[in-house]
Amino acid sequence: MTEELGRLLPEIFLAGAAVSGLLLGSYLPRRRQWPVHALAALACLAGLVSTVLGWAGPSTAVFEGSYSIDIATHATRVVVLVSVLLVLGLTADVRGHRRETEFVVLLLLSALGTVLLAGTNDLLLLGAAYLLASVPLYALTAFAKDSPGTEASLKFYLLGALLGVTMLFGIMLLSGVGGGAGYAALAGGIPDAPTAAVAVGVIAVLAGLLFKAGAVPAQFWVPDVTQGARPPVGAIVTTIPKIGAAVALYRLVAAPLGSATLDWPLLIAVLAAATMTLGNLAAFFQTDVRRLLAYSTISQIGYLLMAVAAAGRSTLALPSLLLYLAAYAVTNLGAFAVVCALPRARTLTDYSGLRRDRPWLALGLVVCLLGLVGTPPTGVFAGKLTVFTAAFDAGLGWLVVLAAVNTVASVFYYLRWIAPAMRSGPGTTERPSSWAATTTYIAAAASVAVGVLAGPILAAFQGNVLLS
Repeated sequence: MTEELGRLLPEIFLAGAAVSGLLLGSYLPRRRQWPVHALAALACLAGLVSTVLGWAGPSTAVFEGSYSIDIATHATRVVVLVSVLLVLGLTADVRGHRRETEFVVLLLLSALGTVLLAGTNDLLLLGAAYLLASVPLYALTAFAKDSPGTEASLKFYLLGALLGVTMLFGIMLLSGVGGGAGYAALAGGIPDAPTAAVAVGVIAVLAGLLFKAGAVPAQFWVPDVTQGARPPVGAIVTTIPKIGAAVALYRLVAAPLGSATLDWPLLIAVLAAATMTLGNLAAFFQTDVRRLLAYSTISQIGYLLMAVAAAGRSTLALPSLLLYLAAYAVTNLGAFAVVCALPRARTLTDYSGLRRDRPWLALGLVVCLLGLVGTPPTGVFAGKLTVFTAAFDAGLGWLVVLAAVNTVASVFYYLRWIAPAMRSGPGTTERPSSWAATTTYIAAAASVAVGVLAGPILAAFQGNVLLS
């Protein structure tokens, strides 16, 4: 037991910081709770160190095979912990807030649930991780206690509860017909199970994971929550939970569904096509920058699902997925950091003259938005290239062509934001948050660094998920 706990140090650091931070915050003055922020940052740094030290170790499974410690789990830990550190830099408007401790604790719990989602090798643990990754975000969405946030939180909760219950039904059904909840047992039991029951169970489980990822047909909450919540919360919900959901989908398709009689990768490919296309088409007409980023993140999930559809059919599927997740996380958070730095700039025209008044902030915005397009030498370019290669190797050439068309089309709505920011004009008089602006610079530099170092990163991500 002690040895197994030693392999779970990053998760233990997150859980310990959440509990300790809640206790610490109860003894601190309500307007001076910065030590809780510091504690969360130290926990993330400690988790990163322990992950790097254990990276080269053999893949294993703990707690009777229900939780895997492999390359996918290690990569998810790194991406989530770095994302939490960046989010802590976006929360300038939360510092000094009387509920600052609660914000940080909810963020840590959601991050913990995301990591557990990525490492789960058992349907029962998948359901528990889904709840842990979801419930804190419902509260964070309504953190400001204003009308837009409350409405967004209600929509988020109702859809999450509906699809969560649907997912639990699917878990119950698959566990019954598959002869167990573990992925290894399901891989052996699903081929002999009734096809109709398996189909209903898998679709129900996929519904919950697609909700967490913000993919079609469970994407309706994304724009409303991103627009209604505080900008840092919008950054969280469009980045962190998607990391765990994407890896969880990959495990599900690669393990128990790999031996199924139905062609589940084809369904994932169709969902990927619908997600990227709907996200791009909806983003064309947005004038609110938060809604534009919300639909942008929907389209990005469509590209990520291409790697999931290639699971088991291409050796590049998992490394490409992990690389894309790393690049997407820092790039998306960098774009949101600009929104957090200028919270009163809500529309595209509000950014007019940004280059003249805040040249470095404008440069960071351009790097991140072009990065989301997939412009070299950013990380998303390397991620898209490897994902497209994996999908082509898996025989999904039609999906690669559609993704390339969507990528070109996405340039239009990103340029709609870049153009006013680069145009000479009266400019904004709002003083940007120094913390959020610094986070923009760091995230933009990280996006380029991931692209430049894509080769070594891909080599580090080589490996297969552990199925038993």
